[in-house]
Amino acid sequence: MLASFAILATSCNNSRDNSSSRATGWDLSGRDGGVSFKTDYEEQEAGPGLLFVEGGTFTMGRVQDDVMHDWNNTPTQQHVQSFYIDETEVTNVMYLEYLDWLKQVFPPSEERYKNIYAGALPDTLVWRNPLGFNENMVNNYLRHPAFHTYPVVGVNWIQATEFSQWRTDRVNEKRLSDKGYTSRDAYKNSSADNVFSTETYLNAPSKVYGGSDSITRGGRETDRKLRNNPDSTNVYVQRKDGELLPAYRLPTEAEWEYAALGQSSLRDYNSYRGRKKYPWDGQYTRSGDRKTIGDQRANFKQGQGDYGGIAGWSDDGADITAEVRSYEPNDYGLYDMAGNVSEWVADVYRPRVDNEYNDFNYFRGNVYTKNAITEDGKVKVLTADEVIYDTLSNGRIMARNIPGEIAQTSIGDQETYLRTQFSKSDNINFRDGDKSSSRYYGEQGDTKKDEEMYNSPDNEVTLKDGKIDRRYDDSTKRTTLIDDHVRVYKGGSWKDREYWLDPAQRRYFPQDMATDDIGFRNAMSKVGSKSNKGRRTRN
Repeated sequence: MLASFAILATSCNNSRDNSSSRATGWDLSGRDGGVSFKTDYEEQEAGPGLLFVEGGTFTMGRVQDDVMHDWNNTPTQQHVQSFYIDETEVTNVMYLEYLDWLKQVFPPSEERYKNIYAGALPDTLVWRNPLGFNENMVNNYLRHPAFHTYPVVGVNWIQATEFSQWRTDRVNEKRLSDKGYTSRDAYKNSSADNVFSTETYLNAPSKVYGGSDSITRGGRETDRKLRNNPDSTNVYVQRKDGELLPAYRLPTEAEWEYAALGQSSLRDYNSYRGRKKYPWDGQYTRSGDRKTIGDQRANFKQGQGDYGGIAGWSDDGADITAEVRSYEPNDYGLYDMAGNVSEWVADVYRPRVDNEYNDFNYFRGNVYTKNAITEDGKVKVLTADEVIYDTLSNGRIMARNIPGEIAQTSIGDQETYLRTQFSKSDNINFRDGDKSSSRYYGEQGDTKKDEEMYNSPDNEVTLKDGKIDRRYDDSTKRTTLIDDHVRVYKGGSWKDREYWLDPAQRRYFPQDMATDDIGFRNAMSKVGSKSNKGRRTRN
């Protein structure tokens, strides 16, 4: 009898309205004026250009013989959470959209804005070679329509990161407009003092769009925020509404390598243990399929002086970069995860990836920050006069934020006191670079660089009275180029040999420099369930 009653009670409970709390029985829909939560959320939507990659375990690193003896990618077993990643590399036309937006919103003709646009421009001179005639690419590759669907190059890691932030804000701004939470034309009428920022909207919605609730268009005032929207649980959209997407960002090295391997169709022992050599199946770069037999599967350098094979025969279809989607995708539907251009990832480079440090979502480069708070207890939203500029190692000036964004500050002792996971804001050198393991530990030197793990050159570039002051480190004691400002890039490019097509290969380059063979693609974290099968949340 008791068992029957338990079954009946369970059945009744499961059949209840999903808007009722299992904790208190209260209504969570907000219909009765009480607390409101999203009770019908299903799954995260993929942002524009992104494909879903279900997470899992894989062998990260090179299992095959390390013929170059770099010993910088020893295999480790890692687990990656589900995420989204761009189907293709970011193209020239995608980046041009970013540049045109910056030029319209922050006119470079105005002195205080000129470095915002100039700092975002790709370096088209990366194509030049003292013994090569490449002026065609210098003049045309970025802007000519013939190259619109080619991957953008000449973009450094910092620029790629700033593009990702811009993309996040523009996508979420349009989502709010499309769903009726802001006026239809809000995202088309930005200006320097009227910019949308996702984080500002979530943390200080009254300050978004420069604190203006409305715009004037054609002599008529248009409401920016649609109040009392029946589909919203608040006047403003909040994070709990689930309407705004997580940030576009650069993928971590582990995410990129996992996505490039494309192991979704393989369940044998060799694939699980990292025996897959390329993003495609097999041990060769040429196709074995009946319809495409003999064709190259990627755009890479086939030999000395051979960037595309003989004309009309044995040709990979490109000498420099190729249009995205020119070759077959991997099992996840991702194009050019080997060849075409190498790609920036988020990680700071270190020669060793040790799974004893962390085997879940491995990433080196965490610098934890928090929103800056003013004296009146509100978040500090940057104005046009508060933009912070960095002078890069090559003397280039870049804006690290734009007006309308929330100022960030390092976390302090209040956030780290007695925490077991982390003890400081900057964790780039966590368990790496301690004095006792330094090559020069105990020696007397003229700088503290002699006691650091990575004894890299310490060049100084400063801007004084509008002139760049460059001071080169000419010390003979420097032994490496590795420091906290070099980033990992992955995948082979159009100018690399077959060896570099292996997704496990890893190289590094200064984060403020660019080349003609490094591009990037964006990723986005997956919130909720690991799979993407439309599961509904339960309260």
